[in-house]
Amino acid sequence: QLQLLESGGGLVQPGGSLRLSCTTSGFTLDYYAIGWFRQAPGKEREGVSCISSSGDSTNSADSVKGRFTISRDRAKNTIYLQMNSLKPEDTAVYYCAAAWGTFWRGSTWPTAVQYDYWGQGTQVTVSS
Repeated sequence: QLQLLESGGGLVQPGGSLRLSCTTSGFTLDYYAIGWFRQAPGKEREGVSCISSSGDSTNSADSVKGRFTISRDRAKNTIYLQMNSLKPEDTAVYYCAAAWGTFWRGSTWPTAVQYDYWGQGTQVTVSS
C-alpha cells in the first residue's frame, strides 16, 4: 500500500527553523516526483516545493525561495523540507504528495491535481 507520512511540524518563533520529513512506503522514489504543499485556514492550497524522481531537479515557489530547501534521502525513502527564516505567513498545514513520472523536472512540474497520492499533513505554526 502506497503511503506518505509527514512529520516534523510544530510551533516555532519567527526567524526560526523546522525540518519536515515525508516518509514514503509502498513505492520507489525512482518513478515519482514529490511535492510539498501547504494550506492555511481560509486560503487555497499552495505549492511550496518539489523534487524530481531523479532527485537532481527542484523547483520552489517565489514566496519560499532562499528560505526553504527540498531534498531527499533515497536510501530512507524520505523527502525533507528544510524551512529557515520562518515567518508568521508560513503558518499552515503542510502536505507532501507523489506524482508518477520521470519527466517532471526543469521547467515542467505537476499541478496539484496531477499528484496521485497525498499524506495527511503536519501543522506548522510560526508565532511569538
